[in-house]
Amino acid sequence: MGTLLPDKFGKILLNKFGKIFVVATPIGNLEDITFRALKTLKLVDLIVCEDTRRTGILLSAYEIKKPLVSFHQHSKLQKIDQIIDELKSGKNIALVTDAGTPGISDPGGVLIAAAIRDKIEVDAIPGADAATTLLSLSGIPAEKYLFLGFLPKKKGRQTTLKLISSLDFPVVLFESPHRIIKTLKDIEMIVGERNVIVGRELTKKFQEIYRGTISEVLPKIKEQGEFVLIIENG
Repeated sequence: MGTLLPDKFGKILLNKFGKIFVVATPIGNLEDITFRALKTLKLVDLIVCEDTRRTGILLSAYEIKKPLVSFHQHSKLQKIDQIIDELKSGKNIALVTDAGTPGISDPGGVLIAAAIRDKIEVDAIPGADAATTLLSLSGIPAEKYLFLGFLPKKKGRQTTLKLISSLDFPVVLFESPHRIIKTLKDIEMIVGERNVIVGRELTKKFQEIYRGTISEVLPKIKEQGEFVLIIENG
């Protein structure tokens, strides 16, 4: 039988299968976690995470001790089957990513899809998100925007950039420190000189926001930390 857990209405659920909770974690500052997320992490039987060391830091900060199972982009299909078997045995599982919301430019989406296919209940515990964090700081109209995650490294890269050049609303991208300069130069070459907002290490101690045209921003970029990039269009 499944573990008893209070649902969002305070009722008690008793399921034959366990349930998978998609739990958003802080994108940088460990204080940016919800009460509901902490409660869920304390109640589940198992936590599935990208990097057990990164998740361990979060859990230690809030004195949570739970078994951890790694699941990342290099995990094999057998790992998915193992986690699904745990759910079918009645265990409730929290799925977390290294930072932010699982399933958004993140390997957790594959596991969520597998759970849905096997009729396992999935619930979201929302929270921090890097894309909307930077949009909220951008000062530009964001009634609609396109989120593209990470640009393709090779195949499809130029096609995607040409698509961006045809839009009249903002585009949000993620980028790693060792590719941010190349990506900005590629945007400048294919999309054209645009105003951009670049967020580095959002919510962390050394957070920086760069604003201006690509040529103005490029010399200021420090190739350290994680980046979120908004391309202004229109």
